[in-house]
Amino acid sequence: MISSLGFLALRLCIGVLLIHHGYEKLENIENFADAFVRPLHLPFPIFLSYIAAFSEIAGSWALITGLGARLGALAIFGTISIAIYHAIATSGFNIYLLELLGLYWGGALCIVLNGPGMFSIDHLIKNSFGRTFNILNENFQHMGS
Repeated sequence: MISSLGFLALRLCIGVLLIHHGYEKLENIENFADAFVRPLHLPFPIFLSYIAAFSEIAGSWALITGLGARLGALAIFGTISIAIYHAIATSGFNIYLLELLGLYWGGALCIVLNGPGMFSIDHLIKNSFGRTFNILNENFQHMGS
């Protein structure tokens, strides 16, 4: 129970604090592509910029609501991994650039590995369908006897 409160706090902190970064990218996607994607020489910089923005927005909403939280955290983890690479490639090991990215990265990884906790829609769905699957499994086992 207490660990689920910790996961709720982690999910809400990451989601609420990260979501505006995605919306800011969408406000001027060309500028983001020029500043962050093109220096890495990645193909399709505008397309990848939209992917980064939507992964931050959709991933943040997934964490806030707890619906598809692991998938949302995985999207955030991937985007932040590229951002960490960009920060190191362009500025070296600058702690002022890496500290916030590291917190987002570690928090997202924690949710990917441990799940969203009991205070999430994912947990409600698992409990609802978990009983149904257990009943179906028992019925199938009795049919074979």
